[in-house]
Amino acid sequence: MSLEDNLRQRSGNSCELSNATEDLKVYLVNYTGETNDQRSIFISEKCIAQIEKTQEADSAFWEPILPISMWSEIPAIKVISWRMLQRFRNESWAVDALEMIYLDDQELEWAKESGDHLSEAGAELHKDSNGNILQNGDTVTLIKDLDVKGSSLNAKIGTAVRNIRLVHDNPEQIEGKVEGQMIVILTKFVKRQ
Repeated sequence: MSLEDNLRQRSGNSCELSNATEDLKVYLVNYTGETNDQRSIFISEKCIAQIEKTQEADSAFWEPILPISMWSEIPAIKVISWRMLQRFRNESWAVDALEMIYLDDQELEWAKESGDHLSEAGAELHKDSNGNILQNGDTVTLIKDLDVKGSSLNAKIGTAVRNIRLVHDNPEQIEGKVEGQMIVILTKFVKRQ
């Protein structure tokens, strides 16, 4: 039986977090050790997008889910629940859940691999001037003429910057090539195409 078949059977063919029944996928919970069905969960695309930070985390969506999923006997579900609770630790419902959740030492070490407990609560996402979430590989258009520091290059308004890269430690910056030169661009000066 394949990993997906095992997870479908274990989950009753529904999301192991939200109980949704559509757009379900196998999700491997990051772990430095071996991969098996105890390290994977069967969840909806919406859950995956928010876990992977390609979509803004929605507190109203997670509030009824996490206080229940954190009690799962499946380690991967408990780990994801802990990681997501860390992102909402500024909200009273998440603080209450974090005070009650139990992970053994190995599960806690696994949960901390994501670093969610170290970053500011509420993940910072790269957003363009209109508030659209940017991702690696997107194409953006400049909304303002930009003088590139340390260069004679002047990037003109309307210039398309293809295949951008996000600056991981600064959600206000992206990198992209303009006229063959790699530059850093502030996200407030671009719009996603």
